[in-house]
Amino acid sequence: MFKRGPETPVATGGNLGWREKISYGVADMGFNFYWANIATFLLIFYTDTFGISAAQAATLLASIKLINAFTDPVIGAFADRTNTRFGKFRPYLIWMSIPLGAAAVLTYTTPDLDANGKLLWAYGSYLAMMVCYTCVNIPYNALSGVISNDPQERSTINGLRFIFAFAGSTLVTAATPAMVAWLGAGDDVRGWQLTMLAWSVAASVMFLITFLNTRERVLPPPGQKSDVWRDIRDLASNRPWVVLFVLALVIMVTITLRTTTSAYYFKYVVGRPELMATFVPTYMVFAAVGAACTPLLTRFIDKKLLMIGLMSCTAVLSSLFFLIPADRIDLMFVLQAGLGLVLGPKSPLAFSMYADTADYNEWRTGRRATAMTFAAATFSQKLGTAVAVSVIGAVFTWLGYVPNAAQSVGSQAGIVWLMSFVPAAFAMVAVLVMCLYNLDARALARMGAELAARKAAP
Repeated sequence: MFKRGPETPVATGGNLGWREKISYGVADMGFNFYWANIATFLLIFYTDTFGISAAQAATLLASIKLINAFTDPVIGAFADRTNTRFGKFRPYLIWMSIPLGAAAVLTYTTPDLDANGKLLWAYGSYLAMMVCYTCVNIPYNALSGVISNDPQERSTINGLRFIFAFAGSTLVTAATPAMVAWLGAGDDVRGWQLTMLAWSVAASVMFLITFLNTRERVLPPPGQKSDVWRDIRDLASNRPWVVLFVLALVIMVTITLRTTTSAYYFKYVVGRPELMATFVPTYMVFAAVGAACTPLLTRFIDKKLLMIGLMSCTAVLSSLFFLIPADRIDLMFVLQAGLGLVLGPKSPLAFSMYADTADYNEWRTGRRATAMTFAAATFSQKLGTAVAVSVIGAVFTWLGYVPNAAQSVGSQAGIVWLMSFVPAAFAMVAVLVMCLYNLDARALARMGAELAARKAAP
């Protein structure tokens, strides 16, 4: 596609400088300026400001997530075959940042159209936003697999990355309601539009920082030639990757159920919607603490066992949420903090493991498709989000949810179940899935040594 120039570095597993580690992580704060808004506020924006029903909004979100999921492998394959003087993956942080921001602003814009026109607008703008997001996010994820080939370094950079991610989510969930009120001056329609514009500009700056201060070092085997379908077949027969694929889907269902439902929980069950400004950020703060502990944890606990332990604790803590009375705000926040601590290491751990499966694929087949590995992973995450939103929409429709009105006892009970036992059940499924993972520290060390020997051979 493009000719690789002199900036392309050589493969190395050496220690990375803190400037590069931090600069890599900064971009994930920018991504969460979008993602946290989508996960926390988009559904309630559609129902309570944009003006479509819960069923329509849930169908919209699930449909677009499903469509967008299938674009992930395409974009991953495209990125794997991109060659520029700046590398394969870094340029996308620049190329797609402005289109992403523009699509995001349009998504949070409420046009003066009839019901059908508004629904078409919502579908078109949200699809454009998610495709643009993928065009930046997939190469960014792949970048973590080529900055270094050292498994512990990967745990470190992904740990730092998710500290920034959780910080971004915390900032978004805490500040967005106030920004909407301030920028809109009582007009929520204008407030949401300007708020998304502000987040988009900030995100673009962070993408630029990452582009300028990172390098790609792990290169495909010399002379590698493979087609997209071969890459897909390689992944389908890559057992540890298949396990992570299913795991990501299930975990995303678990997290999305609680995150999306929490806005409804505090508005209609607790009767204090203002608590959302601190509830989700509480999770994010403690998740950042958990993420920061990931490199230390992986030094002493095998990644597989660590993930099993984290998801088991998630199931227990989620179940306990069912027992909390609506007036015990303190207990809600204690459990939320606990969930943040145990789920915080989950994301950096999973992304470090994805990079390991890319190495495993190269060791097993002699071919490397880093972006495709991560693209297929985000494919499963989006499927998980679609499943979660579909579950919420189906439950709300079944219970007779009416926006901006007092909810029935049954509707309130359904919201509580979506905050507790339902995500707990999915967390236990994640535990069972993880038992099938077959890459441990010893296998990774042996595999890394063999790959290094192959590349050193004449």
